[in-house]
Amino acid sequence: TICGSAVTVYQLKMMGGIVFLQEGPRLSSITQIDAGLGKVVAVNRFNQAFVLIGTRWYRLSSVSLKHISVGPAGMWGASNTNRVYKSVAGNMLQSSGIYYYYFHVNKCSLYCPTCSSSLILYYSCSPNNGCWGVDTSFRRIVPSNCGNSGWLYVAGQSMTMIEVGTDGSVFGVNRSGQVFQRIGISIRLPQGSAWRSVPMCMSIRHVSYDLGRLWAVTTSGLLMQCTH
Repeated sequence: TICGSAVTVYQLKMMGGIVFLQEGPRLSSITQIDAGLGKVVAVNRFNQAFVLIGTRWYRLSSVSLKHISVGPAGMWGASNTNRVYKSVAGNMLQSSGIYYYYFHVNKCSLYCPTCSSSLILYYSCSPNNGCWGVDTSFRRIVPSNCGNSGWLYVAGQSMTMIEVGTDGSVFGVNRSGQVFQRIGISIRLPQGSAWRSVPMCMSIRHVSYDLGRLWAVTTSGLLMQCTH
């Protein structure tokens, strides 16, 4: 299956610079997107998974997936029945005995919220700046490690999801559909110091960041890509 592309471009002023916001290669009714190692994958409202090659989307397989993630550990997906699948030679194969509500693939391995807390609503990890999550009260939390303890509460925004790029960049979407980047992150201050607004022309439901490009899915199912 191949989908077309769009060319609408927006320019937005941000922090003294220019943010170039362009409608991404068009895929109807996107609900979730993930980017890593130069690869971009997405799921639509029909639970169909796609991979972006160049400017076109290609259907991954006939397996229905509610979430997909890509990174150095490979490409993984979760079905509506909470079964986990891994891409092997272009085919999504079920990982026997693994059942998770949500997971995230990043630098070296597969992460899942059951490894940390049953209260985690969304979870993302990176070898740089560690693991970040959103709990069921929509609070942002960041652990000093990816184990069962060491979580720190991060104040400022009521997030619905948060994403950590492979380079450690942290972006989140709040309950109003606004996008923010966490700044001031360091070894001495792993939770960072402030949230910086990333202006968007539409309400956003999901974001992912890789190689200097922020991918954003609007609440209406459009895909935007942002560079500056």
